[in-house]
Amino acid sequence: MKDVQIGGLVSFTTIDYPGKLAAVLFLTGCPLRCAYCSNPNLLNVRDGEYDPEKVFDWLKTRVGKLEAVVFSGGEALMQGDALIDYMRRVRDLGFAIGLHTNGFYPDTLARAADVVDWIGLDYKATRNKYGELAGQNIAHDHMIRSLEFWQSTGKDYEVRTTCDPRFVTKMDLMEIANDLHNRGVKKFAVQKYIPHFEDATHNTTLQQRDQFFADENLRAAIDALFDLVTWRDQ
Repeated sequence: MKDVQIGGLVSFTTIDYPGKLAAVLFLTGCPLRCAYCSNPNLLNVRDGEYDPEKVFDWLKTRVGKLEAVVFSGGEALMQGDALIDYMRRVRDLGFAIGLHTNGFYPDTLARAADVVDWIGLDYKATRNKYGELAGQNIAHDHMIRSLEFWQSTGKDYEVRTTCDPRFVTKMDLMEIANDLHNRGVKKFAVQKYIPHFEDATHNTTLQQRDQFFADENLRAAIDALFDLVTWRDQ
């Protein structure tokens, strides 16, 4: 792939790179097929809807107004060297570089490490449920490899779990939290599942989606394991 393929853009956000004002670029292509995917239009590798050079020119106008640019997807690392080259150009403008990743490409993450300042890594489910949720049985092991590599860099990161009650129970969330704690993770984000494309057979209720956030004992137990826990319930 010669040029980075951009399928979406958010011009301003305060939540996608914690502590920084950022823009988000959504890249096309993803190796996973998560049941709760909020960007199904980005799953297939295809030509982007945004000209990367025009986006770059627009980013030049944001210098001094934004602090960071976040690359998301899909799975941005699926675009390999085209992504890394584009990240480097954006970083040379003075922006911090953030990356949202499912961790499926640890070797590509290692190649990108010198131009990425922060990552948000998805820990989607317990190991035995990864295949059912993501459509790839090896995705959990790849994610752990990515986590271990990124920890070796000493750079900032958070690990996030989206609590889709069809695939994550409160016991599962506690198991994930304990695993991350044992691996030395300091920042954990618990994200509310927001349905986008449910049907009558695979639906959830508001009570099911809220259960993780309404359980004060669960919250206290998880809060005690990390330096920072972010409960994203919207």
